[in-house]
Amino acid sequence: MNLQEVVSVENMRKSDAKTIAERTTSAELMYRAAQGIFDAVKFTGKVAIVCGKGNNGGDGYALACILCKNGITPTIVRASDGFSKDGLYYYQTAKSLGVLEETLNNIGNFTGYDIVVDCLLGTGFSGEVTGSIKDAIEQINTSNAFIISADINSGINGDTGIADIAVSSDLTVSIGAYKTGLFLNDAPYFIDAMVNADIGIELISEEYKLIDYSLLHMFEGYNSVVMTNEEFFEKYGYNPQTCNIAKCLWDISTANRKTVVVKTDHSAVIADLKYIYFCADYAK
Repeated sequence: MNLQEVVSVENMRKSDAKTIAERTTSAELMYRAAQGIFDAVKFTGKVAIVCGKGNNGGDGYALACILCKNGITPTIVRASDGFSKDGLYYYQTAKSLGVLEETLNNIGNFTGYDIVVDCLLGTGFSGEVTGSIKDAIEQINTSNAFIISADINSGINGDTGIADIAVSSDLTVSIGAYKTGLFLNDAPYFIDAMVNADIGIELISEEYKLIDYSLLHMFEGYNSVVMTNEEFFEKYGYNPQTCNIAKCLWDISTANRKTVVVKTDHSAVIADLKYIYFCADYAK
């Protein structure tokens, strides 16, 4: 069985850097990420792309270029000043292709837009969402449009899944490989559906595997230890903000020689003595 990978943010960052150093430019990977988002959705109607200043915003500008080349003229909404190097290139290219641009203040709650793409914050984000980024998230969440998050829902910690405020998406398009934070803590309550776009990044190491959610029941029998997320943190005293649940479960599983399952209403992490698995009812 060829199972999809689930990785830490650090693993993804190092794998991305190695790929860029050895065989594929960062600009090409950004374009592939945008193409992955484009291929995951049937884009129609009026489209807004809300961008931050980092590479996640750059994915949005590259997506704007692809949309223009396919007969759809999107509106870019910049929620932050500044660009990454590749982001600036695709922003300038999108502008030359006739992309529209609107301010966050004037866009309101995106009334009249059919699709809104969240490209504000990437998987490296941690801490508290503030300022214009927080305003953008709140405005996106009041929209009646179909919401797409690029790589991860802005506001969610890519490792822990913790979020005080985050974009609520109809679809999240993970880039490269699924990150652990997409399955943990608060994340499942912000994601309606999720797919992954393989853009040709070779992982420097394998960490965890994704299994189909329908198989979860197979790990919950045979004297397994099954806990809710809340029960896990209460029992073992870990801090949700810093705990790597997968590694903690591995230690518990090997120490007790039992399969251990920790689950939310929509996802689970499983340690079964040999492997760590993730699953979610929203992962397609």
